Amino acid sequence: MNAMMQRLRSSYASGLTRPLAWRIKQLTQLSQLVDDHEQALLTALATDLGKSAAEGWLTELGFLKSDIKHTIKHLPRWNKPKRVSQPLLAAPGRSYLHPEPLGVVLIIGAWNYPIQLLLSPLVAALAAGNCAVVKPSELAPATAAELARLLPDYLDSAAVQVVTGGADVAQQLLAERFDHIMYTGGGRVGKIVMKAAAEYLTPVTLELGGKSPAVVLADADLAVTARRIAWGKWINAGQTCIAPDYVLVDERVHDAFIEQLRSAISEFYGMDAENATDYGRIVNVQHCQRLIDYLADGTIAIGGRADKALRYIEPTVLTNVSADSKLMQDEIFGPLLPIIKVPHLAAAIEFINSREKPLALYGFSKSARSLQQLTEQTHAGNQCNNDTLMFMLNPELPFGGVGPSGMGRYHGKFGFDTFSHHKAVMVRPFWSDPSFRYPPYTSFKQKLLRWFS
Repeated sequence: MNAMMQRLRSSYASGLTRPLAWRIKQLTQLSQLVDDHEQALLTALATDLGKSAAEGWLTELGFLKSDIKHTIKHLPRWNKPKRVSQPLLAAPGRSYLHPEPLGVVLIIGAWNYPIQLLLSPLVAALAAGNCAVVKPSELAPATAAELARLLPDYLDSAAVQVVTGGADVAQQLLAERFDHIMYTGGGRVGKIVMKAAAEYLTPVTLELGGKSPAVVLADADLAVTARRIAWGKWINAGQTCIAPDYVLVDERVHDAFIEQLRSAISEFYGMDAENATDYGRIVNVQHCQRLIDYLADGTIAIGGRADKALRYIEPTVLTNVSADSKLMQDEIFGPLLPIIKVPHLAAAIEFINSREKPLALYGFSKSARSLQQLTEQTHAGNQCNNDTLMFMLNPELPFGGVGPSGMGRYHGKFGFDTFSHHKAVMVRPFWSDPSFRYPPYTSFKQKLLRWFS
């Protein structure tokens, strides 16, 4: 590890990563990797998570290519120094913000979207001109192996290194000194990362998830709402950090909403999701057992069938769930969806605010006033009204958590900014050097200083 870090620091010190042409070339190569090895990557995703080719492309490869295209298009503008105003007392002169790379950064990916959540941060890090160490998740071993095999063939190994392995390898990496660490995963490991980073006062970006609520009001279009929640919940078999974790539904439409969910599930996956082309699998047997244990925390209204050996749990809706149950304390991260009745919007807001700040929040209503109330009176890293997950498609919107759901943000220019230091620069000429700024401060000089300030 230490030798690898020395090589990367030497590369960074040499100025290798500074030229814009080098950065664009690395991003272009990364896009080419996806084109050249699309099938191998999709096969790895299917092996690890049962992802269909369509889902793998939509949520991983296509997302990554779109991110790269947007970054290459806008990078020359992002990388330009930005002129800012000059105060009168410092005139004549000019002031500007000069974006510069941080140095050598560490990116620790997650298993649920093992390509997107590793390489999208890498896009931002390379765009900003950094060297990087990337660690794929060991819980998605087929994808990790493909990335470890392919990345050195496409990216400059003097600036980008792939390190594979489990928790022991991660601990070795965290013992090294980095200029920034980005971790995507759970809060428990997030605390370990942050503690290790504190040793060197290293800044961190943490994307940690949480229990993201959906609120369905009585005036929502229930059919459309059910389809959009079902899509957002059961894509990747519910293993999405921004998936609706539970639904607070107006008690007047509770039963009707569940029937619409039943219809949407049948439309998407047929009567037997186990044989559906587009329904995935739980990442491993241990996670599958954890989810099966949650089934006792409510009444199964839809689904509930599971086969641990096949890592399969069908899309499941639970009612009569206690707010204090384990199901409602932990992030579910699987295909179980609790439905909780609320009498009105105010009660839903109170319920959400009584819990930790979520990574995402979804509101469904035809009333702009109600949705605005939900936006203004709750906290969440991201919010999407009358849909789920779709905000991720807009590179002009940042992605990130708040409080226990994470810190820092990326995507588009926000990622470039995360992996850059915007150095404040002021330039002044020699020819103007008024004496009133220097002591001794006479009463006249003090008047001038007050006037110019």
